[in-house]
Amino acid sequence: MENHYHFIIYKPFGYLSQFVNNGPKKRTKKLLGELGDFPEGTMAVGRLDEASEGLLFLTTNGKVSNAICSGKYEKEYYAQVDGDINEDAVLKLQQGVEIGFSGKKYMTKPCKAFKLKNSPNFPDRGRKIRDDRHGPTSWVSIILNEGKFRQVRKMTAAVGFPTLRLVRVRIGDCLLDGMAPSEIKQTEQLLNVDNLD
Repeated sequence: MENHYHFIIYKPFGYLSQFVNNGPKKRTKKLLGELGDFPEGTMAVGRLDEASEGLLFLTTNGKVSNAICSGKYEKEYYAQVDGDINEDAVLKLQQGVEIGFSGKKYMTKPCKAFKLKNSPNFPDRGRKIRDDRHGPTSWVSIILNEGKFRQVRKMTAAVGFPTLRLVRVRIGDCLLDGMAPSEIKQTEQLLNVDNLD
């Protein structure tokens, strides 16, 4: 039986969720391989865009990657939004909102969402968000089973509260708790999906 490797990392702001970049700006982009020495064949499970941070799984097992991306597992995001998000906007997020996806209109599935009473204690991002002179900000938790491209950002914008900072804090029962940006933990398995045929 082939040995596989699994990692949990706190993807920092400014990194692509990939190991190879064939894009036009490939020399100026930071890649996951710069964060550590990973075995050959390691891949990111799902994506966080360059400006997003937080929990990301890496694995050498494509079957594990497919299982986690299947929509079976909840993914929780904390979004710092521009303005003091209100109950009406949160209700719209819960019910589903219309966003653009691949040039078409897409209605997001109903999800869990709630305003956070207190700002989470995340490490500084490295690039300043903006200061309070530009008005208040607030934090909202959004829990999805789907994951369209830049979905959370599009959802908060659709209800009038654009995302300023986005951090994924949970995948299934695995939490970001206490990890620092760029921190890597090797693990025996990811979400009990290691025993796949």
